[in-house]
Amino acid sequence: MSDQGHNSNHQLKSIVERIENVAEQIKELQEDQREIYVEAKSGGFDVKALRMIIRMRKQDPDDRARQEAILESYMQALEMI
Repeated sequence: MSDQGHNSNHQLKSIVERIENVAEQIKELQEDQREIYVEAKSGGFDVKALRMIIRMRKQDPDDRARQEAILESYMQALEMI
């Protein structure tokens, strides 16, 4: 086997192991996140509302304002508010 092929195999193995490590870290963080939501629920917080708030905080403020305005106009048209 050439040094080139050996180096490529070593690099490939390294990349796969790094991806697997990151995937495991993500899994652990997701479990931590679930535990936080359980804690919030046991503290009397509405988990659906918390998830919505988290999603909204990720949005650009202008985009969020536009979406909220559209939602409000639709709700008014349907006589929901």
